[in-house]
Amino acid sequence: MFQTLYSYFWWERLWLPANLTWADLEDRDGRVYAKASDLYITLPLAFLFLVVRHLFETYVATPLAGLLNVKEKIRLKATPNAVLERFYAATTKHPKQDLMSICFTTRNDVEMLSKKSGCTVRQVERWFRRRRNQDRPSLLKKFREASWRFTFYLIAFIAGMAVIVDKPWFYDLREVWKGYPIQSMLPSQYWYYMIELSFYWSLLFSIASDVKRKDFKEQIIHHVATIILISFSWFANYIRAGTLIMALHDSSDYLLESAKMFNYAGWRNTCNNIFIVFAAVFIVTRLVILPFWIMHCTVVYPLDLYPAFFGYYFFNFMMVVLQSLHIFWAYLIIRMAQKFITGKARGGPGPARGGSAAGRRCYGAGGKGVVEDERSDREETDNSEEEEEAAKNGPLSNGHPVLNNNHRKTD
Repeated sequence: MFQTLYSYFWWERLWLPANLTWADLEDRDGRVYAKASDLYITLPLAFLFLVVRHLFETYVATPLAGLLNVKEKIRLKATPNAVLERFYAATTKHPKQDLMSICFTTRNDVEMLSKKSGCTVRQVERWFRRRRNQDRPSLLKKFREASWRFTFYLIAFIAGMAVIVDKPWFYDLREVWKGYPIQSMLPSQYWYYMIELSFYWSLLFSIASDVKRKDFKEQIIHHVATIILISFSWFANYIRAGTLIMALHDSSDYLLESAKMFNYAGWRNTCNNIFIVFAAVFIVTRLVILPFWIMHCTVVYPLDLYPAFFGYYFFNFMMVVLQSLHIFWAYLIIRMAQKFITGKARGGPGPARGGSAAGRRCYGAGGKGVVEDERSDREETDNSEEEEEAAKNGPLSNGHPVLNNNHRKTD
């Protein structure tokens, strides 16, 4: 049974054009071709990436955060309460409270929890706000993650350009398919593929413990689609197209992560300027170059050489999945950019709080307003006696005033 499935999976007609077999891609005369077994190394490399990331975040990103004066926001802690904690962990973090429950029989979790815990309704609401804030990732954690991804994407982009910039298919996309699929593999292409695929495996392995955002499901889809695309392009010897696609994606990612880093450090103008550059590069590369040059190259040019086969359709279908995600994220980026331009930012000048796409929160031009990251959850605040006291005497930590050393640079 297993052998039959294995044979069907590697059937040449699924992966290669008509009249070609795997025998045509066997190493000979000093020419080396991509093989499925080459990708086995990416799984142990992915775990090695996790180790390197831990060391980097501990010994490089954390000291860097200190140098950039990345400070934590003081959060009031929820008072221990077994009843509320049980409900928070087992049922929901957002208990329902319907204002119409006085007149109608509707579910009102807050009222029920108030009776069970002996707290007032206002105390229950305050407890859940504080408890949710406790679970939100710290600013240092977000800075460390952004630093790691920035470092990798920048190195990967430089390495990717070094791999492809001197190749004829970088300037003439028809060269991507010249002689396909009898195209030998270069050592630089091999390592570029192994490192990129290993890194995306590591992102998939760590996504549950990383900072979780509203587009969590889209991120999983993106990582899975990327892993499938890279793996399939290797199996089917779409290596030339694959290196172009990977380098194109890396071209804007390091800008995104650097914008987050400066945002967490409170460098408002730097964050804003990098975000503008990132938005422009993202839109040009993902909404113009990718669909109208690269996808045109993978959809149209191969048909001049051979009839369409399953692998052709599968590869381009996965490209459409990625492009759909790019359109989704471009929509969020454009919404943020629109807030910059129109000045319709929420609130006024104040310290930045951590974030995602261009930093969880970046500032409008001249620091006149704050632009919310569309993918991020807002920090919740208490309209309570403690907050009123804090307004007079400074921030509170568990009911006591604390020193506020959270000064922010404006560069």
